[in-house]
Amino acid sequence: MTNNAAARSLRHAVIWRKLSFGTQSAGGSRFVETHLSVIEKCRQQDWSVLEFVTTTIEARLQNEPGPALLAGA
Repeated sequence: MTNNAAARSLRHAVIWRKLSFGTQSAGGSRFVETHLSVIEKCRQQDWSVLEFVTTTIEARLQNEPGPALLAGA
């Protein structure tokens, strides 16, 4: 383990990549990149990932703005 916050935030993504052997396409890579970013941001802000994703999908289905991941957004 390290005290470096940047290295710690990448740790889960690196472990996932090593265990799953990565993706098969550019689209798959983009999907994983986006979702791992959302998961890490939710962890940093002490949010439930499932609740965030559910709220985002519900907002999209109702044509309303979803929750913001960025502070101050």
